[in-house]
Amino acid sequence: MLERTPDDYDVVVIGAGPAGLSAALNLVRARRRVLVLDGNRPRHSATLISHGFLTRDNTPPHELRRLGREEYLSYPEAEHQLARVTSIRALAEPGEPVFSSETHTTGSTGLFEVTAAGINGAPDRTVRTATVLLATGLREELPALPSIRSFYGMGLFSCVACDGYEYSDRPIALIGETSDVAWRALLIAQWSDNLTVFTNGADAITPGQEEMLVERGVRVERRPIADVEGGREGVTGVRLEDGEVVPVSGGFVRPRWHAQLEFAASLGLDSDAWGLLLVDRAGRTSHAGIYAAGDITSPGPQQLIVAAGSGARVAATINRDLIGIPTAHGR
Repeated sequence: MLERTPDDYDVVVIGAGPAGLSAALNLVRARRRVLVLDGNRPRHSATLISHGFLTRDNTPPHELRRLGREEYLSYPEAEHQLARVTSIRALAEPGEPVFSSETHTTGSTGLFEVTAAGINGAPDRTVRTATVLLATGLREELPALPSIRSFYGMGLFSCVACDGYEYSDRPIALIGETSDVAWRALLIAQWSDNLTVFTNGADAITPGQEEMLVERGVRVERRPIADVEGGREGVTGVRLEDGEVVPVSGGFVRPRWHAQLEFAASLGLDSDAWGLLLVDRAGRTSHAGIYAAGDITSPGPQQLIVAAGSGARVAATINRDLIGIPTAHGR
């Protein structure tokens, strides 16, 4: 069993959003030595206000992150660094005990070397850890419209459960080019009976789905989009390539989500057809000692409070696995 050095941790958490910070907080409260590596590029950076987080409704996402960091760092076992992870390398076979601990027996499901490049003046790091929690979130690719990015988070949103209430009974748009856009439209129609789905020329809605949507009062617009129109007051319309402008007062967009996992390629983690990580119900990935929580896991993006709950659940799994307490591994 290895003697612990200053660069050895029980858990390295990659990502400092609600899932990562929630997990890190619960792990330091279990007296685990934890390092959070924060790439400081949250998916919700364009969003001014978040909703649905109990006791923090209408709080800016960056404020939630700040509060989370402060709570986590109030514990002596906690460490946080601004850094972009560049690689994870397995150093031990699954099941090998790793570190001795002054506080309690510490088993492990592996040993890993994590390398990260410091950002904003922080130093580079190479550390060893018994377990890794992936909570990096996702990179969003919006439909290729000239002005869509300028309205994203300020009139156009991706989370229906988060922002649907604010657009109740208003004429709204859903812009999406993926195969699940019809089901998202059904959900949005709960808040407004004046919804237009724009597929931007993509074959995203089947004739049967269109018939279902029309029966619910949803308009399907298949023509290509030129751009989104609006100003300081927000989104006012969607301009089609033929010049017609469909008036709306905001709405939703379905991005294509990309998991940011290039640094973990050597681990061969299982993923679904969308590229999201497959985990069992306790947050274990297909590689022993590697866990995942939040939007990076299938079925994909959820509300902030759901991501935070996911982090807390996986933290409990990690702590039990480190001790060696048997838990169910079924998916």
